[in-house]
Amino acid sequence: MKAMLFGLGALTLSLALLSGCKTHDTGAYPPRNTTVKNVEDRERFVLLDKGAQYSVTCPGIQETRLPDGRLQVTAKLRNRENRRIQVQANCVFKDAQGFTVEDTPFENVFLDENSSTDVRFVSTNDKTQRYTIRVREAR
Repeated sequence: MKAMLFGLGALTLSLALLSGCKTHDTGAYPPRNTTVKNVEDRERFVLLDKGAQYSVTCPGIQETRLPDGRLQVTAKLRNRENRRIQVQANCVFKDAQGFTVEDTPFENVFLDENSSTDVRFVSTNDKTQRYTIRVREAR
């Protein structure tokens, strides 16, 4: 009995040593899927949920640089449905490299049946170069 326990212990120890010694770790790993769910870094207008994707479109965006260097952005939001809807919109102003400089609060926008309305955002400083207008369903 002692010989069997000794043999089983030796086998377990040798398996633990053999399996624990070899590693396949090569250090740092490159990022994967960097373009998946990364729309806000590429697009000027994004819809944040399925309801907004179904109901709202943006036929045009107008950019204006004010005399003091601030960026003014006006987006035309269009309701695609035959009912009045309420959505919320905000704008994320970014620098030339795409880092957030300013994030405006979400504001309520009411869209009548099959109508369009303009939503205007103005940055608070002259460092903004890019932007993303974001629209979501109002909750």
